[in-house]
Amino acid sequence: MNPDAVKPAKPFSAWETGLALRYLRAKRKEGGVALISIISFVGIMLAVAVLIIVMSVMNGFRTELLGRILGFNGHAYVQGAPLSSPERDAMLERLRRVPGVVQVSPLVENQAIVTGASQVQGAIVRGVDRRTLRETTIVSKNIRAGSAAGFGEGEYGGEIVLMGEGLAAAMGFQPGDAVTLISPSGGATAFGSTPLQKSYTLGGVFSVGMSEYDAAFVYMPLEQAQLFFGKEGVWDVVEILVEDPDAVEKVKPLIRQAAGPGAIVTDWRDRNQSFFDALQIERNVMRLILMLIVFIAAMNIISGLVMLVKNKGRDIAILRTMGASRGAVMRVFFVAGASIGVAGTLAGLLVGTLFCAFIQPIQGAVERVTGARVFDPAVYFLSHIPARVEWTEVLIVTFWSLLAACLATLPPAWRASRLDPVEALRYE
Repeated sequence: MNPDAVKPAKPFSAWETGLALRYLRAKRKEGGVALISIISFVGIMLAVAVLIIVMSVMNGFRTELLGRILGFNGHAYVQGAPLSSPERDAMLERLRRVPGVVQVSPLVENQAIVTGASQVQGAIVRGVDRRTLRETTIVSKNIRAGSAAGFGEGEYGGEIVLMGEGLAAAMGFQPGDAVTLISPSGGATAFGSTPLQKSYTLGGVFSVGMSEYDAAFVYMPLEQAQLFFGKEGVWDVVEILVEDPDAVEKVKPLIRQAAGPGAIVTDWRDRNQSFFDALQIERNVMRLILMLIVFIAAMNIISGLVMLVKNKGRDIAILRTMGASRGAVMRVFFVAGASIGVAGTLAGLLVGTLFCAFIQPIQGAVERVTGARVFDPAVYFLSHIPARVEWTEVLIVTFWSLLAACLATLPPAWRASRLDPVEALRYE
């Protein structure tokens, strides 16, 4: 064997990569496809960015919605016979000792009518004790006007109530105003149950950032709610908060055991299952549609490389006659196409994550320019567009985009490697 023989270059060597990038930079008169390359790059960049933005917004929407629902409501609920048992206070203590349980609160909740100076509106009155209100931080730490001072103090818990911001605005109430509530089943007479009307003092206005709650709920001291709805000494439900709401299924058997015989134990999944199932289905379908859009954007690479192979037929023939293998020619055009996909994917990744990071200032700027509400809280339940970037999903998007670009590159690269040098040079 001759030691001076030229060794073949390794795959994806510097000359293959350099030649591929040179072809992409070539001017039109030199047979380049710079314009098509730019179009392919922009298409992949926008497709990847849109996929990341949409999935991040949907993730943020679910996270925000779930956080507010679970912050405003309980994670598990106990109903049934133990609530009317003489031993119900002992049951509360047993529930508080269950591992993973952080809060146990008896509640009274019923519908009522709120009357104002010129209008009437339905509401949901939730009776809670002072401790429960303080520990429900999504309410107690988000009082926009007035305060919760005096809530739960006085005879039967006093007469100070809290009201959601949307409901207070609709009725025209301010802290300190008298709020008249009508209970559909408050008074018991010889002729049956009759509506009870009573005035309370509005102590504070809260906002949990969910229009569905802000426009409907009134918080009242527990004893006062029992009196108002004709349920003295009665609880409607015992609400339980756990450390990890996603693991509530593991805690439910312990809660059921602590509650005792006859207890009906449900959790937040039972009450909101259809809603969150619909969100998950929508999320999966949207991901599939957008991944197809990324694949379609990557298909632009095929048209560019087909033109490049056609225009560079003479160069391919010369390379082949100089000793370049079919594999080397294929790798040159593969690198040319894949580099467009890599650059477009990285640019889309940067644009998408930056957009998600500054989505609220962008929302504000668009609303100022257009004068319209981009994200109506009455429709979407939340007051702003949420975005939560999940890096695992970003990695999946990046991998899919790169895979689509590589797959789109293979057919024209393989065609270039099969070009016959003799046929290519015949008419040169």
